[in-house]
Amino acid sequence: MNGEDTGRPAEGGGALIAMSGGVDSSVAAWLTKASGVVCAGAMMKLYHNEDIGRDRDRGCCTLADAEDARAVAFRLGIPFYVFNFADNFAVQVMEKFVKSYRSGRTPNPCIDCNRYLKFDCFLRRAREMGMDAIVTGHYARVTYDGGGRYLLKKGLDAAKDQSYVLYAMTQAQLARTRLPLGALCKAEVREIARAQGFVNAGKPDSQDICFVPDGDYARFIESYTGRACPAGRFVDAQGRDLGAHRGIIHYTVGQRRGLGLVGERPYYVCGLHPEDDTVVVGPSEALYTRTLYARDINLIAADRLDGPVRAGVKIRYKQPEQPATVRQLDEDTLQVTFDTPQRAVTPGQAVVLYDGDTVLGGGTIEAAEA
Repeated sequence: MNGEDTGRPAEGGGALIAMSGGVDSSVAAWLTKASGVVCAGAMMKLYHNEDIGRDRDRGCCTLADAEDARAVAFRLGIPFYVFNFADNFAVQVMEKFVKSYRSGRTPNPCIDCNRYLKFDCFLRRAREMGMDAIVTGHYARVTYDGGGRYLLKKGLDAAKDQSYVLYAMTQAQLARTRLPLGALCKAEVREIARAQGFVNAGKPDSQDICFVPDGDYARFIESYTGRACPAGRFVDAQGRDLGAHRGIIHYTVGQRRGLGLVGERPYYVCGLHPEDDTVVVGPSEALYTRTLYARDINLIAADRLDGPVRAGVKIRYKQPEQPATVRQLDEDTLQVTFDTPQRAVTPGQAVVLYDGDTVLGGGTIEAAEA
């Protein structure tokens, strides 16, 4: 498919396509079917209605999404299934999201969903069905180097590239994953959908975390846990009390709006300390740090980083890569030192390393220092 599987081991059992009801996964399904691969489509039901309260009819995995996916599968003449992974999603994504926020971190649940649901539960279900591979609508590429290693590369459409959220994929997962949109741009994908008469050809892209579609993370966390987050105090870098805050789940590093503090200069959130429920604030320049440490690392292009490595580094999904020197300190720790100090390095977020268009690997940010 689009030349991305050259050099891979042969497959004979077909492919299971992850269909969300959106245009990307629908076109991925069409490309897979058109390439002659025997395939089926499936949607993952990721949460129970009661888990997202009043927003149960929004986000992804809605009845409308399922009907859109089913309509495309019918048009393609392929079987369509719905898998109930709600219990897995609750434990591995939603509860981790809640725990992270309550511990003063800012998680990326989309990365966890890919890691634990799409490329774990979904892939295992495909294998149980006798299929060799799964297909998703991500804008990224998987290549085989001919010597036993699979590589994850950026999608060719720089504006849509999703390699950042796929850095946690393992060699075993990459070997059985097909990403047919990696060589296409979004405009081409929509044109294919229109040409095929898909009902979702003009459907907008999802922008929010699926289980918090209104973006009110604090409300969701308190509703999900049934517990209010305790209020605390704003303090400056010297520990001086500046006033009361509503609870640390309302804040993230770099935040300026909604603090309710008055000073000679604007205040920004510089740190969160759940052990005493304090939020450290300071001026904008206090947000800049040169070095970060990451744990829970996953390397793709090599088993280990030997010696210092120069890389382009992203600490946010849409951030341009920043030049840095990376060292692997032990089996599960990376040290990243940027050429230029970076603003609002946020614990809980992902740091992803690139060599050109190839993903070297990444990890979860633990801490930053000047």
